[in-house]
Amino acid sequence: MLKFTLKSERRTMASSVSSSVSKEVPQVGDQLEKITAPYGSWKSPITADVVSGASKRIGGAAVDDSGRLIWLESRPSESGREVLVKEPEKLGEEPIDITPKEFSVRTTAQEYGGGAFMISGDTIVFSNFEDQRLYKQSINPNSSPRPLTPDYGEPLVSYADGVFDLRFNRYIAVREDRRNNSSSPTTTIVSIGLEEKAIEDPEVLVEGSDFYAFPRVDPKGKRIAWIQWHHPNMPWDKSELWVGYLSENGKINKRVCVAGCDPELVESPTEPKWSSEGELFFVTDRKSGFWNLYKWFEADNEASPVYSLNAEFSRPLWVFGINSYGFLPGHQGENYILCSYRQHGRSYLGVVGDTQSSPSLLDIPFSDIDNITIGKHCFYVEGASAFHPPSIARVTLEEKNLKVVEFTIIWSSSPDILTYKSYFSIPRLIEFATEVPGEKAYAYFYPPFNPLYHSCEDEKPPLLLESHGGPTDESRGILNLRIQYWTSRGWAFVNVNYGGSSGYGRDYRERLLRKWGIVDVNDCCSCAKYLVDSGAVDAERLCISGESAGGYTTLAALAFRDTFKAGASLYGIADLRMLSADMHKFESHYIDNLVGGERDYYERSPINFVEKFYCPIILFQGLDDKVVPPIQARKIYEALKEKGMPVALIEYEGEQHGFRKAENIKFTLEQQMLFFARLVGRFEVAD
Repeated sequence: MLKFTLKSERRTMASSVSSSVSKEVPQVGDQLEKITAPYGSWKSPITADVVSGASKRIGGAAVDDSGRLIWLESRPSESGREVLVKEPEKLGEEPIDITPKEFSVRTTAQEYGGGAFMISGDTIVFSNFEDQRLYKQSINPNSSPRPLTPDYGEPLVSYADGVFDLRFNRYIAVREDRRNNSSSPTTTIVSIGLEEKAIEDPEVLVEGSDFYAFPRVDPKGKRIAWIQWHHPNMPWDKSELWVGYLSENGKINKRVCVAGCDPELVESPTEPKWSSEGELFFVTDRKSGFWNLYKWFEADNEASPVYSLNAEFSRPLWVFGINSYGFLPGHQGENYILCSYRQHGRSYLGVVGDTQSSPSLLDIPFSDIDNITIGKHCFYVEGASAFHPPSIARVTLEEKNLKVVEFTIIWSSSPDILTYKSYFSIPRLIEFATEVPGEKAYAYFYPPFNPLYHSCEDEKPPLLLESHGGPTDESRGILNLRIQYWTSRGWAFVNVNYGGSSGYGRDYRERLLRKWGIVDVNDCCSCAKYLVDSGAVDAERLCISGESAGGYTTLAALAFRDTFKAGASLYGIADLRMLSADMHKFESHYIDNLVGGERDYYERSPINFVEKFYCPIILFQGLDDKVVPPIQARKIYEALKEKGMPVALIEYEGEQHGFRKAENIKFTLEQQMLFFARLVGRFEVAD
């Protein structure tokens, strides 16, 4: 039984894997015959160092006045610091860091952040992680940021999802104020002056609701749209779209509800945007249950669908700053909307015009799309595919027929990834029956693959099943080196989109209401059984892993089912009632909706049934986690240790809900592999 607490400066406890990435990757042509070796024991150049080095993430993007893209990049090698980076003038040149080294661009609003910066012309306004104040900075990398908001002594006030209001020379953003009550902060929409003068308290423009997002000002600065929602709803359950009319002094003197206020109609509008002509568009899931594009007709306060499709044109608002569509410059008097949507487990990119009956699909290599940013004479797409890691591509269209004439990747989470191309396992979307007659669920299955190895003929591979977090979220079939770390060593890997996942419409999403810990667990077990029955994996070597809510599904599956032989919980939930009691404001009623009454809380909390745990478990936890407090992992660890079960707990100082430091990402991956190999794998790890 092991328990480690890793301080940020200590890196010596990790397994001995080379600290440098070799560029001399063995290829299939380098030898005549494949090596016969047990699944799981294969040697792979995709090391934990390679994976942790490819863990950079994008936190938003915008275009400056020169037409060049600026994106927010997280860097595990700098302890997760987030930096604004400018696209170079010429392809192949190095991008330019804009954020000074003493700053990190990140907001903690609603705990998960997002929308931490915005650009207008050559001016950036951003949230600094350490003090959570807003700063104004020129795009010139040598310029010094100037604070815009007061210093309250502690980082008790956060800002997010801001936009420039050029008419009144101000910045409008969502503010979360924890000064009076840290567990239930006040959320408002505020304005912050941009003039060079003494710093003042922001002025409240909109208040009274529990939550706000997407404050968006029209091109003339006369109207502002926003999304709001109230407890006990999450924004994807039920929300409202409002428009306020700005008076000559910049205050809102009139407001109208555009969507979400009809008591007979359940919908969750999101992503309001004004076109250059001052027309309001948004996304909502009224009637059909799928998020589709709508246009507001102001005179009658009516909204009509731009195009109806059983597909999702947006995604759950876990973080601020979602950007699923945008407006292309008009051609011959017609307006075009560039939009992405998800259907049948993949993303599509299309253009919808005023006179079109359906989107014109654009042929690009990405099968998974997150955000779209409109540039000058081009646009940028954040996306990925089975062959591309998370990347940013610049796309140019032929104006007359809207065909893609140029697709250039300008940023990649793993620039050297093609070095390992011959080792990649390609995901396959699978559909399997659930325990509910007539219902199906979905998953991405990655078979084990290594060009230099094969197994004995009668051996089936071990399986690592991953349950995604959220739980209102979605696993996607993209190139992820963390997954390839497993498959290139001879593991099968499957990402399950259990009932309750996003990407498949409201009905599918609501399968989990009052049934969390039942539907998700059943679907994960059904998926594992489907793969065993189809002969794809070894029934005696089924492992399960998950982060956060996925960690809960993992622990619940290990406590209440006997399908899996070992598990790994990364900052997972063990005690639902404790989680609900300690939960931050954003999710404070989310758990009630997913679980139900007091009896359900008790009966679905793995911590209350430690006697039912039957197999080895390894737990990973950040000590600064405010979403899932460390005591939950410790309670599971102590209970299993007392029971005599094989159990390990690794705690990380300086980590929150999700690991950002390269050394911790690396160590977590290595320890999962070693733990599973030693206790259920029946093989020696090659490296």
